[in-house]
Amino acid sequence: MFKITFMGAGSTVFAKNVLGDCILSPELGEFDIALYDIDKERLNDSLLMLENINKNYNGKATVKAYTDRKEALRGADFVINAIQVGGYEPCTVTDFEVPKKYGLRQTIGDTLGIGGIFRALRTVPVLEGFAEDILQVCPKALFLNYTNPMAILTGYMLKYLGIRAVGLCHSVQVCVPVLLESVGMEEYTDKCRWKIGGINHQAWLTQIEDEKGNDLYPEIKRRSLSGEYAEKMKNDLVRHEIMHRFGYYNTESSEHTAEYSPYFIKSGYPGLIERFNIPLDEYPRRCVNQIAGWKEMRKKVVSSAVEHTISREFGMRIIRAMVNDSPYLIHGNVLNAGLITNLPPSACVEVPCLIDGNGPTPCYFGALPEQCAALNRTNINVQNMTIEAARTRRKELVYMAAYLDPHTAAELSLDDIKSLCDDLFAAHKGWLPEYR
Repeated sequence: MFKITFMGAGSTVFAKNVLGDCILSPELGEFDIALYDIDKERLNDSLLMLENINKNYNGKATVKAYTDRKEALRGADFVINAIQVGGYEPCTVTDFEVPKKYGLRQTIGDTLGIGGIFRALRTVPVLEGFAEDILQVCPKALFLNYTNPMAILTGYMLKYLGIRAVGLCHSVQVCVPVLLESVGMEEYTDKCRWKIGGINHQAWLTQIEDEKGNDLYPEIKRRSLSGEYAEKMKNDLVRHEIMHRFGYYNTESSEHTAEYSPYFIKSGYPGLIERFNIPLDEYPRRCVNQIAGWKEMRKKVVSSAVEHTISREFGMRIIRAMVNDSPYLIHGNVLNAGLITNLPPSACVEVPCLIDGNGPTPCYFGALPEQCAALNRTNINVQNMTIEAARTRRKELVYMAAYLDPHTAAELSLDDIKSLCDDLFAAHKGWLPEYR
């Protein structure tokens, strides 16, 4: 018997994917699921959903909901984190609307940029509380972090909180299929070999070959430039542009990628938004649509007839590999410490990790193409400075993190960036600890 604790279990659909996967895996045998959330209504929805999946698929899980965090964690072997501190309202709205007053526009705002910085600052104190409880009641548990900003939060936990942790994202799993589909080369999806490494949401597809070892990049790039696949490529133009300018395709979607660099969202070049089909305010739009559709979605999710199929998430596969000591390779977010030789040792990087009974063992990657490492370093600068700001609670380090952000710095003056940060501190009052 082992125990999985899910923090942020009100993320009902995501809990369905990760925990439903576990229930549908007979190799796991019997296990306990503990659900924790501060939203009692959504917590109960997730409880009903998982109980129904467990019943419908002859699962061997025991599912229980908790409002006491420490009791939910007590004795856990695995802790899955999917919290969002401050939710869509008020905090996500604040992260988007306050920067707009300065002319700073975002697409997703959860990983880098001014939105990512402040999302990290309000999430770190909650993770500090989690870690304190974990060290008391389940010190050997593996913490599986799914919450963004991935590199900042996972890096903070690994550097300063003393718990076992790995950060997980599904952008690596979908990178190659999305690229191949966009240029009409789907026949290679399950018949190719590839290599990916870098940082979360900006890892690089450094190699893609067919089964005979032939490089597929030349044909991918030819088709990308041909104009024949414009319709297929229309929602991924930023990544294709990065591939042609810097040589390699990266793992995260074009709407994310657009705000990780200074090249695409520029008030002085408004035509870029249309040219690259950049969806400004995309994350708030998704939130509004999800909230509006939740009533209908809820009927299906908590129904006694709820169905589930195994998802692409790594969570269940990690748990299965550790419980059964059966090796499985994932891509995880871990501290670099020489894994990628031309990125800072202190960076949180996304690399292959072997999972077995001992937990995650990161694999040596070597050097990235220098131009890819250079782009990563512009993001790592922001991530590491935000980590130090969160650790010390010093405003001047928050300013520095924002000064270093590629998109923010390309749009605003130093004075405006500082003023924007002060406005965000004021707007997020009550959601942030005191910064001096």
